[in-house]
This record gives sequence, C-alpha cells and structure tokens, in this order.
Amino acid sequence: MRSLHCKLPENEMFKYRSISAGIGWLLVALAFSSCTTVSSGPQVSIREFPVISDSEPVAEAIKAVDASPQSAPAYVQLASAYIKTARRTGNFYLNADARRAIERALQISPNDPSARVLKASLHLTFHEFAEALKLGEELYAENPDAVSMGVITDAHTQLGNYPQAVEWAQKMVDAKPNSSSYARAALLRAMHGETEGAVELYKLSARTADPADKEAQSWSLSQLGDLYWRNGRYDEAERVYDESLSLTPNYNLAMLGKGRTRAAKGDLDSAASLVSGALERSTHTSYAIMLGDIKRKQGNEAAAQKLYALADNAELLGDLHDAHRIALMLADHDTDLDKALEIAETDYAGIKDIYAADILAWCLYKKGRFAEAREKSREALRINTKDAVLLYHAGMIEKALGNSVEASRLLQAALDLNPAFDLVQAPVAKAALRGLPQ
Repeated sequence: MRSLHCKLPENEMFKYRSISAGIGWLLVALAFSSCTTVSSGPQVSIREFPVISDSEPVAEAIKAVDASPQSAPAYVQLASAYIKTARRTGNFYLNADARRAIERALQISPNDPSARVLKASLHLTFHEFAEALKLGEELYAENPDAVSMGVITDAHTQLGNYPQAVEWAQKMVDAKPNSSSYARAALLRAMHGETEGAVELYKLSARTADPADKEAQSWSLSQLGDLYWRNGRYDEAERVYDESLSLTPNYNLAMLGKGRTRAAKGDLDSAASLVSGALERSTHTSYAIMLGDIKRKQGNEAAAQKLYALADNAELLGDLHDAHRIALMLADHDTDLDKALEIAETDYAGIKDIYAADILAWCLYKKGRFAEAREKSREALRINTKDAVLLYHAGMIEKALGNSVEASRLLQAALDLNPAFDLVQAPVAKAALRGLPQ
C-alpha cells in the first residue's frame, strides 16, 4: 500500500476545529449551507414522516416541512435530522425515512446538490455501492470538493477497489484534512495492516471532530476501540469505549464494542447486559448474533437459538437484516449451508471486497470445496489485513488441504492477534491448532 500522508498545519493535531466527522456529517453540513431551491409541486402531508420523541432536530425539520411543503431545503433538513438521529440512537430504520425525504426533495428540485449528496450517502448506507460511486463521480465532476471525494473513497473501499480508495482518500486528506478524511485514512491503513498508523489517525479524527457534536467524537472513538479489540488490546479498547459513552450515553456502537470486549475478557454477564441494551435500541442482525453467542457460551442454548432465529428474520428486521452476516453465521453453525453459499456467491458477485471474498471462502470450505475456498481466502488476505477471522478461515482451509505447516502458522497468527476473536470459533481454532503436528 502507498501510505496515506496526513500533513497538518503547526499544532493542528492538538486543537479542535468546527467540522463534521464521517461522510454523513460532511454531507449534512453541505445540505444546510447550499440548499435554497423552492419550487411548486405536488402537495404533501407531513404525517408521512415520523416524529421522534427524543430528537429535537427531527421535530424542527418537520416544522420546516409543514411550513414550506414545497421547499427542497426543508426535506434535506429532515433527511439530515433522520440520519443524525439514526446514528446517535441506533434506530437505523430512520434511514429509510431519510431516503423518502430526499426523494421528495429531488421531486421538487431534481438537481439540488445537497439532496444529491445525501442521496449518495444513503446509497452507501443501503450497500448500493456501484450507485454511490456513479453519483459520487457525477458530483465530483460538477464540484470537486471533499464531500464528493468522500463518497468516491467509501464506494471504492466497499467495492474492493483498494488502490483507487487509497488514491481518493489521499486526495481528500490533501484537500480538507479534518475528522472525516482522517477517519477514512485510518480505515484504509487498518485494512492494509498498518495498525499503529490507523490508531493515530482515529485519535486525530476524534480530536478534530466538532466539539459541539458529541456523537461524531463518539463515533471516531468507537472505531478506535474496534481497532484495539481486533488487535487483542482489550484494556485499551474498553477505555476508549468508556470515553465514547461518556460523551454519548448509551451509544450503541460503544455499548456493543464494550460488550464484545467484556466477553473476550470472560465477563459474560456484563457482556450480555451491554449487548442486550444495544439490541433493545436497534434490532440488528449482528447484535442478535453476538448476544446469541454470549448466551451459548453461558450454556443457555434455547436463548441462543431464539436470538439466531431473530437475526435471520429478514421480514421482521427489514433494513437491519444483514444477509452478509447471516451467511457467516450459517456457515459457522453448519446449518443450511446451501443457503449460506448462495448468499455469499450473490454478495461476492456484486462486491469484491476482502470480507465478501472471505465469507465466500468459508462457505466453500464448509461445502468441502477446499481448493476454491483457498483461492478466495488468498484473495481476502491480499492487502495484508490483520484480522483474526480471516487468518482463522485461511488456517482451517489449509488444514483441510493437508498443509499442516501453513495451517499451524495461520491459526497461531489468528490467536496471537486476538485470542478471543470469536466466542464460538476461537475455541475451534485452538483445538485445531492442538491437533496439528508441532
């Protein structure tokens, strides 16, 4: 990887600046600053959009729409408020309401730049990465700013176009060194195995977030905590999650991360309480699976199975159902492997990132197609990502192919990196390693 270089003005690292963190917040800022179009169009009822009891921004935006139902800026304001509230509360169903608000804005003013930027952001949210890339490139051609660079960077990252992602992230850092660009650089450094560089960039992302936007700071800190956890640095992870929660109480990403960390340290009761709290606020596939794994580890198999069934209930979970994660769960549990493989193949057909390749490799392994599994596993490891799950899968595949030395190396590397990378699968890795010739 060509390292991302983040040059800062003197003392820039140590002061806060009034900027937004994450592409969503850059897009929101643009929406408020540039959206001015008002047009005649079909009358609408504000009752189509839900009021959120604990969100003053949503309430204010609904008032704006009620006062000016043909104002594109009012709908952009409403979409922005829903996106912010979704991330703060974990109620990601609100992103669907944000999308409807943006569609209404574009009906009123089809070329409104702020609405189109938020539309691109929502394409990313709903995993419509090719559409996000196309719209991001259109926006950049019209106005080559950091916002469109962020959309393009994210889309390339999710599509597995890593050289292009690095190129665009560097452009973004050069154009606007701020919390949002630092976070993207941090992610790409982490994905390329440059852990310490990623740690410093996530810290910088948190420091340079708008001090008035506590959620933005909490998000960057939660990403840092996740990075510490993936590298087995559990105490550091928990300290960072606690800092995130001190800024934004009950913040789902931090609650989930702290719960996972407590589970890794053997405190299953505390872990269950934290993850249950996150699941109550947001019924997401990954949350249900994590709590199911904790319950299984506690010996409550009936509760675990109920949670796994909830995770796979696409009708109930709607936009919070993650088929990508379900394929991994089914393969881990050796249940409905045909369904798991079908999901993984469909996922990989549209997204060539390292995680789609890894899940496809694992599903192929579970179906006994070991040579094909190795091919995809090597693809998943192509950018030197330090992820114990990827290393574990690769090790088990090599073991199945009879390559004991390579299998032992990979399994040991996974456990050295993160000894409790998965409550259910880490013990499997340890048992497999013990069974290999030393």
